[in-house]
Amino acid sequence: MVLARSVFAVIPEYQRAVVFRFGRVQSEPRGPGFMFRLPWINKIVRVNLRVEVVDIPSQSVITKDNVTIAVDAVVYFQVVDPIRAIIGVDNFRFASQRIAMTSLRSIIGRYELDSLLAHREDVNSELRSTIARSTAEWGVEVRQVEIRDVTLPPELLRAMARQAEAERERRAKIIAATGELQASAELSEAADKMAASPGAMQLRTLQTLAEVATGKSSTLIFPIPIELLSMFKQGESTKPAKAPEPETSGKAAVWELDGLPAQAELSAPTELE
Repeated sequence: MVLARSVFAVIPEYQRAVVFRFGRVQSEPRGPGFMFRLPWINKIVRVNLRVEVVDIPSQSVITKDNVTIAVDAVVYFQVVDPIRAIIGVDNFRFASQRIAMTSLRSIIGRYELDSLLAHREDVNSELRSTIARSTAEWGVEVRQVEIRDVTLPPELLRAMARQAEAERERRAKIIAATGELQASAELSEAADKMAASPGAMQLRTLQTLAEVATGKSSTLIFPIPIELLSMFKQGESTKPAKAPEPETSGKAAVWELDGLPAQAELSAPTELE
């Protein structure tokens, strides 16, 4: 059984075998499938062709505007040339991680904090290009680089929270002022139209009274236009005045006061003895 394992090998689909014969690498990697090797003559090194994930530990980085932050990222890479990945570098996983760490500090140091937070995709793309130029010599291709977390100092977080709150208040005031400006323009136009049409003003007054009457108020003051009062005064001044004409023959005298009938009881005169 041990002899069979040393002579035969099965290479999975996601692996390739780099064969060394007397210490010299063969021209092409072997696999996948069943392969035969000579013990003590051939040596097989398996290389994984699947996309691997390398975590970049949290790095303390100083940005362009002198803000100290902690950044960690993740790198996705894949071996495309198994022979170069084995003979080109001692440990391509460890080397890829180290080149990613140094590139991360170098690139983030060229960005300001606001630009880093707002354009993270651009930073990821630049990181990928920088790391790929170094790992291409090892037969390793960088598929993707993602900044996973950016940790800010507590005092900076408090300052950013105050800044965000002030910005929201500024926007709210601008929106309210814009609404007041638009409303004043519409009200001015409505007032001009109502001033040109007195009937519209009276209808608006009656509508307002109807809306007020639906409330819980118990007292309602009804304004009367001054023109209406002047019409009543003119009617009273032009009407002729009638003197009272009491009748002496009867017990009752009838006269009119401003057109309204009235009666009064009168007693007959008595003679004094």
